[in-house]
Amino acid sequence: MSKMRAIEAAVLVMRREGVDTAFGIPGAAINPLYSALQKVGGIDHVLARHVEGASHMAEGYTRTKAGNIGVCIGTSGPAGTDMVTGLYSASADSIPILCITGQAPRARMHKEDFQAVDITSIVKPVTKWATTVLEPGQVPYAFQKAFYEMRSGRPGPVLIDLPFDVQMAEIEFDIDAYQPLPLAKPTATRVQVEKALALLDQAERPLLVAGGGIINADASDLLVEFAELTGIPVIPTLMGWGTIPDDHPLMVGMVGLQTSHRYGNATMLKSDVVLGIGNRWANRHTGSVDVYTEGRKFIHVDIEGTQIGRVFTPDLGIVSDAAAALTVFIEVAREWQAAGKLKNRSAWLQDCQQRKASLQRKTHFDNVPVKPQRVYEEMNQVFGKDTCYVSTIGLSQIAGAQFLHVYKPRHWINCGQAGPLGWTIPAALGVVKADPDRKVVALSGDYDFQFMIEELAVGAQFKLPYIHVVVNNSYLGLIRQAQRGFDMDYCVQLSFDNLNAPELNGYGVDHVAVAEGLGCKALRVFEPAQIQPALRKAQELIEEFKVPVIVEIILERVTNISMGTEINAVNEFEDLALVGNDAPTAISLLD
Repeated sequence: MSKMRAIEAAVLVMRREGVDTAFGIPGAAINPLYSALQKVGGIDHVLARHVEGASHMAEGYTRTKAGNIGVCIGTSGPAGTDMVTGLYSASADSIPILCITGQAPRARMHKEDFQAVDITSIVKPVTKWATTVLEPGQVPYAFQKAFYEMRSGRPGPVLIDLPFDVQMAEIEFDIDAYQPLPLAKPTATRVQVEKALALLDQAERPLLVAGGGIINADASDLLVEFAELTGIPVIPTLMGWGTIPDDHPLMVGMVGLQTSHRYGNATMLKSDVVLGIGNRWANRHTGSVDVYTEGRKFIHVDIEGTQIGRVFTPDLGIVSDAAAALTVFIEVAREWQAAGKLKNRSAWLQDCQQRKASLQRKTHFDNVPVKPQRVYEEMNQVFGKDTCYVSTIGLSQIAGAQFLHVYKPRHWINCGQAGPLGWTIPAALGVVKADPDRKVVALSGDYDFQFMIEELAVGAQFKLPYIHVVVNNSYLGLIRQAQRGFDMDYCVQLSFDNLNAPELNGYGVDHVAVAEGLGCKALRVFEPAQIQPALRKAQELIEEFKVPVIVEIILERVTNISMGTEINAVNEFEDLALVGNDAPTAISLLD
């Protein structure tokens, strides 16, 4: 046995569990952990500029590769409360991250000590597990339980709160005798899968809805194999985008009120049986349950039993890890194929593909100021199939999901359910830290970009290069569009005359100056013809300087992006594409 400080044992456990990177900010109550990180070694640390930023960096880090666990660290008091948004975001999207906070010494926790707060009570609604460790000997086993909780069942975030004296106390601990706890994941049975396939076999127009649980389970290849085996078309959710490549014949669009394709919604409304795997039937995907479910049967596979029947009751529910379920689905489908029991779905697929080719939105506009649709067209021209997009919320993200193309799992990294402004910059930095060779392109509106703009300095300091496309209409664009229903345009304008940047003509913040002041490179574009050269220049700059490069594109002030209150009632504010040149980078060309 070895005698060591409890916090050193915690670092050894994290290393044994596979942690090699942490994001955070030191402080008095968490300095023992930083001293242990320095002494033990083996865990790289990225210094954030805001603790919420550190939590989103941890999210980006986790979302990048299967098996990753992002770690964020803060001191007592406001550091923990700053991380609540990151915990909520991770919890809502089933993303495992480990937040570690310092705490006042045990004897002073109830005495309103400086920066002492009951952080575990605060975060319990947005974590899978949260604990304040009160006995030094429990520290390594609290970390062991944390990794078990994050990885088992439906993944999610955990917070461990460590009083100062607990961190400092000496304990006996032998890391050589340590083993991670075995994980238990539910698995679909053969009987369940046979019943599901029987329902699908009865259908004339079946669909697969591929959710983020497939990506969490690293099961995208299995999903594609099952779709190809059965010939059933696939509708990915926003969190499942990339499970099947956009240009795959069986990928027939996304469904929803905002981040959707017109052809995807039309195909969903034509379907008669839907198998959802690893999805939550989120309301931005479904709209009202009555419209979404009318005239069709549903099978729902999810790792968390409480998710089945939560939004609506399926005709068949199966509690299973997505990879485990798909493995059984493939096994049974192969047997049915060999026995000639699988229906030929070519006519239904052809019907879906015809909608995909004919219901494309127009992107080719020559307007000055730039219409946002043109931005995504140019991004499609410049960025290849290996590009990883990072975005969070707003008209920029909604339009991005309507017009960009994703070809690989974990190459659309999006805060889907919580959607906090400011998420994009730190999340993108976390992605680059997790995979330095990945070609990362972030997408923000001007307000999302301003929320945590200070984190650009982290990218400059730690050489985390990526391209950040900022579409600037000097508006809270999504909220402005939502205010149309109230017949107002109130408190959503970000425009003002910047005394130091008259060339902005009232567009307010000089993002180029701010980005350069934080150690990054930045370009500004005013006309459509300038977009593609600027994006290519940005590619050169990240190679040369290894820092984030911002490409700001000045948009027209007001653009209404396609969205609605029901999947059968999405408002199209622009004309559909009529000929190929109307949408030259559409995934399925008109001519």
